[in-house]
Amino acid sequence: MRSVTYSMSVSLDGYILGPDGGMDWGFPDEELFRFATEEVRALGVHLLGRRLYESMTYWETVDQSPSLEFSTTEFATLWKRLPKVVFSSTLSEVQGNARLATSGLAEEIERLRAEPGEGNIGIGGAALAAAVAELGLLDEYRARVYPVLLGGGVPFFPQHERRVDLELIETRTLSSRVLFYHYRVAR
Repeated sequence: MRSVTYSMSVSLDGYILGPDGGMDWGFPDEELFRFATEEVRALGVHLLGRRLYESMTYWETVDQSPSLEFSTTEFATLWKRLPKVVFSSTLSEVQGNARLATSGLAEEIERLRAEPGEGNIGIGGAALAAAVAELGLLDEYRARVYPVLLGGGVPFFPQHERRVDLELIETRTLSSRVLFYHYRVAR
């Protein structure tokens, strides 16, 4: 059965976006970009909220630029091929290899888990991840922790009032001083 994974860059104090909505602190270097590319390669489908979907549409055409490095082109190619399901109450259409969700979050995830295919189900965006976690459907957390304190913003972890025990799967220190933590939800 496919695992549902939530992977994001996060500040040491737990935020994926700063108080001003910015993420200028979390741009990846070459090693981190390759790391993110390998994470996308392992996905079978990606679920996104509207805001993340809109920001990721950049990758639908960027690979046509002759000035791109190989790693950027590789990411764009993988991202374009990856099936995506967008959860939005305001969008009427999406582009590329994406579709709007036709059911509720739990129903979409259960249908995707039941479909034959390779790769995990990725979750993008804190609000969507919080909703999936609240339903008890999130299986793994993957955090790339940057050495910066933001003091506020959008939190990485869902703000719900229940305890969730985690099992450590992997840790890695990357050359850019970013720490990677991979946890599985203990059931």
